[in-house]
Amino acid sequence: MDVITLAAKAQKLKSLIDDPDILVLPNSWDAGSARIVEEAGFPVIATSSGGVAWSMGYPDGEHISRDDMLSVVKRISCSVDLPVTADMETGYGDTPRIVADTVTATLGAGAVGANFEDSQSSSSGRKLRELEDSVERIKAARAAAVSAGVHFVINARTDTFHGGGNDQSFADAVRRGNAYMQAGADCIFIPFLNDIDIIKRLVNAIQGPINILAGASAPTVPDLEEAGVARVSIGGLFSLLSYSHVRTACRKLKDEGTFRWAEDALAHPEMNGLMVPG
Repeated sequence: MDVITLAAKAQKLKSLIDDPDILVLPNSWDAGSARIVEEAGFPVIATSSGGVAWSMGYPDGEHISRDDMLSVVKRISCSVDLPVTADMETGYGDTPRIVADTVTATLGAGAVGANFEDSQSSSSGRKLRELEDSVERIKAARAAAVSAGVHFVINARTDTFHGGGNDQSFADAVRRGNAYMQAGADCIFIPFLNDIDIIKRLVNAIQGPINILAGASAPTVPDLEEAGVARVSIGGLFSLLSYSHVRTACRKLKDEGTFRWAEDALAHPEMNGLMVPG
């Protein structure tokens, strides 16, 4: 994909985040799910790191390689006309230089934005990186985008509420969010949070757009929009829902020998039609 096309798609993504209307992102994990999201009328394709990892036989949490992740991102980017923003986990490396390389590689795969987390897996669970380290990683990502001539949209994720959070989670999210915006991020991604009052306070305290991760117990899209949230995504929910349906069908097929579970399946010609290039 040429730089002019990438730059136009990046600008479209950024404008949708900055728009007063909330941007809803139902995350995809393969080309087929991305085409379904596009057909449904959503303006952007976001990927799910968990969904991609599971589909390729890995657990979530950066166990998949960067190359394997980007191979799927590229297939998705080639299958849709919309801007694609990729979940690139922690950036696939410990140094800012590697994060910069990941931005360049992600652009090469046709995506014009990415999530970057400020925590990493450890033997005791998720551990936040030092703030200074996280800031340098965002700066390196922005510098790589500038060098490429594309305003690559950086969705800087902070995991201060991971595991339910604590008394410091709000203050830490604000401190980190504002630091990441100053370092070159376009949006601050704050998962693991469903309390609408805390979300409203974060919107007011962070000097930039925020992204909320939604699940079954999350506030509704209208409530999040009213609170001032710029962007809402669902992570791996669609892929988990798909796997849940397969597991239910397996049980019915094994225990009952019936096929009624297939009544609502997409027809083969319809799915084929979705995959024909426009």
